[in-house]
Amino acid sequence: MIRFVKNFLGKAIKICYRLVYRFVPSNSKTVLFIAFHGRGYSDNPKAIYEYMKSQPEFQDYHFIWAIKNHRKKNIKISGAQIIEYFSIPYFYYLARSHYWVVNCKLPGYVLKKPNQVYLQTWHGTPLKKLAYDIEVPKGTTFYRSGMSEESMHETYAQDVKKYNYMISPSRFTTEVFQSAFRINKERLIETGYPRNDILSLYSQEDIIKIKKELDIPLDKKVILYAPTWRDNSFVAKGYTFKLEVNFDQWKKILGNDYVVIFKPHYLIVNDFDMSKYKGFVYPIEPSQDISSLYLISDILITDYSSVFFDYAILKRPIYFYMYDIEQYRDQLRGFYLDIYHDLPGEILDNEDDLLTKIVEQDYDYHKLESFNQRFNNHEDGYASKRVVDIVFK
Repeated sequence: MIRFVKNFLGKAIKICYRLVYRFVPSNSKTVLFIAFHGRGYSDNPKAIYEYMKSQPEFQDYHFIWAIKNHRKKNIKISGAQIIEYFSIPYFYYLARSHYWVVNCKLPGYVLKKPNQVYLQTWHGTPLKKLAYDIEVPKGTTFYRSGMSEESMHETYAQDVKKYNYMISPSRFTTEVFQSAFRINKERLIETGYPRNDILSLYSQEDIIKIKKELDIPLDKKVILYAPTWRDNSFVAKGYTFKLEVNFDQWKKILGNDYVVIFKPHYLIVNDFDMSKYKGFVYPIEPSQDISSLYLISDILITDYSSVFFDYAILKRPIYFYMYDIEQYRDQLRGFYLDIYHDLPGEILDNEDDLLTKIVEQDYDYHKLESFNQRFNNHEDGYASKRVVDIVFK
């Protein structure tokens, strides 16, 4: 009954929004920020907001953040108004804001007036094929909704049509986005990712502060384990992830020198009980911003997540633990890169080999240097400034 009422109210709000949004005048100094469909305060929108907030010329701007359950999460953002995602104020500010700063595809019900400016920041350099570039057998469905390939393509087409600007971090990504999203090059701004500015401008004091906030030991090295979701593993609530690591073995081999930060992808919804490994494994909420975790980590272990593109900026070791590489490569997604030659680290499908590499500090830094020249040549700490200069000035 409750679900029925919620669905009814949601449809009613959408209908009202569609009828009246044209009559709500947009304000030239109102900016709406949305990260990961309202999951939190993070990523490129956060970096752009914090840069704008620091600049005198934007002091009289009205900044709005749309976040789900922000009161329950106790989220506070200095200098901004927080509204509930998918509420009446949310729909009002979709119509009222002159600028939208968003890092993900907006739902199809969102309507844009000709004078509004939609900045699509996206949320990563793609390793896995996206949108129109995904090659699948006829009849394949996508996402938990079972959407057809044609319907999936149409959701991107409708969203891309609204973009005024889309951020690209590199020449490689500019080429990929033109193919994956069918967007003309003129709307792509190759600036680097604002969220990565901190990776070039951080201090040792920043690292100590973050470690203390997360209660991470200052006398241990930190491994960041950041796996991604699998397209074929989900429940009604969202995507699930089967943890295929033996933290008992990790602790036995690495526990004297290292601790582990376990940060699942933001789409992963199942819970992980790490109480058994307290003091060695530090679980982080999937929705939490990952940038600060990069800074305090000495090593990154990932699989098919694009986090390694950003982490490479720090010039620290990256290992790829791909225990299901054959299935993922051949059945779930294709890749844009030759993963055996282009990645800034070695692919390992055996856990013992992974742990041995870490203990022996076996890592090829020359591979990392050439990778950064190709994929991170714009990451110099000033991407936020470049984006704001183009879009807002």
